[in-house]
Amino acid sequence: MKSAVVFAYHNVGVRCIKALLAAGIEIRLIVTHEDNPNENIWFGSVAQLAADYEIPFITPENPNTSEIEAQIAALNVDFLFSFYYRNMLKAPLLSAATQGAFNMHGSLLPQYRGRVPINWAIIKGETETGATLHVMNIKPDNGPIVAQQAVPIFPDDTAQEVFEKVTVAAELCLSAALPRLIAGKTDFTQQDLSQGAYYGGRTAKDGQINWQQSAKDIHNLVRAVTVPYPGAFSDINNKRLIIWRTRQIFTADTTAIEPITPLMYADGNRIILLCSDGAALLVLHAEFDGETLNGGNFIRHFGASSIDLH
Repeated sequence: MKSAVVFAYHNVGVRCIKALLAAGIEIRLIVTHEDNPNENIWFGSVAQLAADYEIPFITPENPNTSEIEAQIAALNVDFLFSFYYRNMLKAPLLSAATQGAFNMHGSLLPQYRGRVPINWAIIKGETETGATLHVMNIKPDNGPIVAQQAVPIFPDDTAQEVFEKVTVAAELCLSAALPRLIAGKTDFTQQDLSQGAYYGGRTAKDGQINWQQSAKDIHNLVRAVTVPYPGAFSDINNKRLIIWRTRQIFTADTTAIEPITPLMYADGNRIILLCSDGAALLVLHAEFDGETLNGGNFIRHFGASSIDLH
């Protein structure tokens, strides 16, 4: 029986740990995170999974300490796995497993290395993403590829919907790779880093809408940061507009040269965003100043049936 220590968090952590258990891997220790009380915890608990399966687990703020390095080295495991664990692991931890350290990343590497790859892929208008199991080294997401599994991104998919697909992709990717890893086969593929880029983390303020962008770009932002994320927003008259869901209803006139003034207006009970490229979005769900916004209360909020956006 092969053994492992696992650093894990989030739904990908839960499902990939279950894949290891199904393959007969003995997990001697799980390292996970304490939930942040200021974060919307919409995902599964690795700590609860560890408790359910009676697997020892720890939740250090920083795993790269001499005490934890010694604890893990003493376990003498074959593998170290990282499944959506949020801290970088340094060389002493990565070298602790006799048959290697491996990370599951939520993109088709070398594309979208770094933080929140699913959100970035949607913002950039990608039609495909996936999960990649790769060798870990001290630089993030650049080790040789062990296995990949692609999934589609549909035009109106939200980040949570894509994350659910990527979770399944990660489970399939790991399950397919484990027989090779257990057998000691190391025919991995080096990444061509020139074919992708590194992306940093995002915060709530990065959801601010730039009204000079195209309808497609605004729609992509909305679906990338909608629930369970803080939402795409704009401050109008010192009050916050949050747009949670949109759908493109007509495209831009390709003969138009100059951008137009973006406009939001009520059309019966509907709200329309006419964007700077001349294309329009139907607002399916929005809030203004904490109240659900619709065509019926638009004039009460804005004093007119339309408002320019800047």
